[in-house]
Amino acid sequence: MFDLRLIREQPGRVREMLIKRGDNPAQIDSILAADEQRRASLAELEALRAQRNTASKEIGRTLAPHASAGVKDETEREARKVQVREINTRIDVLDKTVNEVDQRLNDSLAVIPNIPDDDVPFGKDDSENVVIKTIGEPRPFDFTPAAHWDLGPALGMIDFERGIKLAGSRFYVLSGAGARLQRAVIQWMLDTHLAQGYLEYYLPFMVKEQVVFASGQLPKFKDNLYHDVERDAWMVPTAEVPLTSLHADEIIDAKKLPLHYVAYTPCFRKENMSAGRDVRGIKRGFQFDKVEMYKFCLPENSEAELEKLREDAEAICRLLEIPYRVKILCTGDIGFCARKTYDLEFWAPGQNEWLEVSSCSNVGDFQARRANIRFRREAGAKTEFVHTLNGSGLALPRTMIAIMENYQQKDGSIIVPGVLRPYIKMDVIK
Repeated sequence: MFDLRLIREQPGRVREMLIKRGDNPAQIDSILAADEQRRASLAELEALRAQRNTASKEIGRTLAPHASAGVKDETEREARKVQVREINTRIDVLDKTVNEVDQRLNDSLAVIPNIPDDDVPFGKDDSENVVIKTIGEPRPFDFTPAAHWDLGPALGMIDFERGIKLAGSRFYVLSGAGARLQRAVIQWMLDTHLAQGYLEYYLPFMVKEQVVFASGQLPKFKDNLYHDVERDAWMVPTAEVPLTSLHADEIIDAKKLPLHYVAYTPCFRKENMSAGRDVRGIKRGFQFDKVEMYKFCLPENSEAELEKLREDAEAICRLLEIPYRVKILCTGDIGFCARKTYDLEFWAPGQNEWLEVSSCSNVGDFQARRANIRFRREAGAKTEFVHTLNGSGLALPRTMIAIMENYQQKDGSIIVPGVLRPYIKMDVIK
């Protein structure tokens, strides 16, 4: 949630941030106007309540035995009562006004994105993201590498037709070695992150609206989410959503920070996809699997925690021995909640492109404000908001695509990466 105090104190900085993000800075003017109206109404409310208290005391004194001050006859006492009723009416009107302005302010603040860190490069869109390193060289092939949408069906790993028969377009079925490989990748990634010091969680795949709001998915991304209207439950678009609210409305002992969590969930999103190459195969769909890392930490440590989070995600890439690169996202492409984001991309030779498999982001106190997650440095100290971070570790099915396309052989078989063989109990898929 955006900090209203920052808009009051540094409106120019916030407007500049919105411009860099490609957003409309005019909304800051309406927020400031609403805030001024709210504060004026609150001041008037305070004055009216003071008048009501004074008038009520005057009425009380006239009822006391041997009253010697204030209103002394019935006529004036009734006049005081009329005055109190009028004040109460005005207070009711102002209370309603304040509530309406509060709602308008909250609605406006809920769609203001986070402020990017100063070292985030300026850019209009993803074409201006900056590659900071590339690890590994693409494998030289003595044959033309096939795309996964040809490899998968040929090996009985992916069945597109039955996926469509069961659920419609953008769904598929994994079978045989395909199902086993995906399960092996998920289990191996979880085990790897546990060895890195993360605590595993098994989470609900449907959550309350407030949980989705706290993570920053609502209201901005409402049209991309699946909603069970009858139960008012939302299908999770990522494990980041429930992980954020594990400590909602809590005050965490500073000595327990940082907290490092990891969870696997399926993810459900209404991906808006245009016809063309980008929608072929299993690269994009309405349901996919992901292992998610999540951190709660002290504000002064969040930058260092982001670098460690990225390193933990990179470890998965290195162990799979697939060429990958790391990009820092520019202001025009960074996510709504993020202050700073690194993307990790695998090389996919069958598609001849880089595929994003992880986004590692420092969110600062943005989500903590929405979820009301605080910490206290010591007994009696003022509470502060924690900082949160999240990162894919990694996302499937793009990791599956990278494995299939990088490890394919001339005869159409796929070598299983060494780290996965103890999990899948296979050396070669053929």
